[in-house]
Formats: sequence, structure tokens, C-alpha cells
Amino acid sequence: MITALLIGLAASVEAAAQDMIEVDLELVLAVDISYSVDEDEARRQREGYVAALAHPDVISAIEGGPLGRIAVTYVEWADSRFQRAAADWTVIASEDDALNFAAIVAAAPLERGHYTAIGAAIADSVRRIETNQYQGYRRLIDISGDGPQNQGMDLDEARAMADEARIIVNGLPVISDQPGRWVRPVEVNLDAYFRENVVTGPGAFVLPARTADEFRTAILRKMTLEIAGAAPMPSELVGAAP
Repeated sequence: MITALLIGLAASVEAAAQDMIEVDLELVLAVDISYSVDEDEARRQREGYVAALAHPDVISAIEGGPLGRIAVTYVEWADSRFQRAAADWTVIASEDDALNFAAIVAAAPLERGHYTAIGAAIADSVRRIETNQYQGYRRLIDISGDGPQNQGMDLDEARAMADEARIIVNGLPVISDQPGRWVRPVEVNLDAYFRENVVTGPGAFVLPARTADEFRTAILRKMTLEIAGAAPMPSELVGAAP
């Protein structure tokens, strides 16, 4: 009886593994949409991701992978209970796929949350990767934010979840001297904060953005590097430790 159950379980596991779709990369684009990000900034962030997703450099990086395809989801987050997929898991293997995915992101309603729960966003992203139908050679969370955590799950605990699942977390701090509607100005070196408290995993990096134009450049560069499995040049890592 036990032997039959074990054989049945093994068969089920094997069938589940066979149902997984292999991709070069499983990528969560996790974007801060808390009220510390004003509405104009939130729209510019999304426009930056949409432009990057449809950019020839990103499409070329996708098509240049061993399998020539990635799985990606675009998630906007804020409070510990606010993580919403503006575009669910999608395989991108061509320019048309990329443009269609970018259009879904662009058309999604823009909803907001009050606080900045980075740890909860990382944990949610880990769960999304662990429970999807894809099997990537690499697994990565690309998380942006314009301030330190002020609510939610402990960051060390969230990073430990990512490490255990062998998921890399990269950071894109959006640095602004304009306080948001629901927060007081915070005196913090956001580059250093992301390096010390947010990113984790082999080769993880932080690529900051300080203006709207710089954000577009940074997200394009960051996504291209992540998809290609490459690292930024030392000169791009402003304030990085030697």
C-alpha cells in the first residue's frame, strides 16, 4: 500500500515537472506605488518600465538567451497587504510578446497604498516565483523604491526567503528630495540602504535613479543587464563599496 502511494507520488511529481515551461529567466518587476511616490512620479515610473520592455536592447537580450524566452510579471506594491500584479506571468520570446506585455502594463489601473513594506514585497515576489508554472535557469526580483521600509515584514527575514529559494534581489532606488504626501522627509542614503538591507544573492546590485530621465535610462540598463545575466560597470554603481 505504502509502496503504491510512493510510486503514485513520484509519478505526480514527475508529471508536474514535465508541465513546467523552461525559460532563461523568471523575473518579477516589483514597483513601489506607495504614497511616498507622488502620482506624477508613479506614472513616470510605469512609463519607464513600459518603454524599457519595448526597447530593442531588452528584446535583443531576451532573444539572445539560450532558450530565447523569459517569464515576467509586473507587480505594484505598497503596504504589507498591497501587492497587485498589473500584468500577470507572461512568456516573452519576441518583439510582439514584449509589446503586448508592455501594453497590458500601460493599460492597468493605477492604484496606491499608504506605506512602504519592502520586506512584504520581496516575500510576495518569492511566492510568485515559487508557485508559477515556469522553470528558469535564473530567478530574479527587480525591486524599485523611493524610501526605506516603514511597515511590514522584517527585511532580513524576507531576504532569507529569497536566499533559500536561490532568487537574486536587485534594487533600483528612486532618489528624490520631494517628500511624498503621506511621509515626512527621511535623511537616509538610499543607495547604501538598498545595498545593505534590500539586495541579496550572487552578483546582486543596486542601480540608482535621481531624475525622471535618469530613471528611464536606469531601468532600461538594469533590465538589459538582468536579462543578459551581466553585471554593471563599476562606474554605474554610484557610492558602491570597492
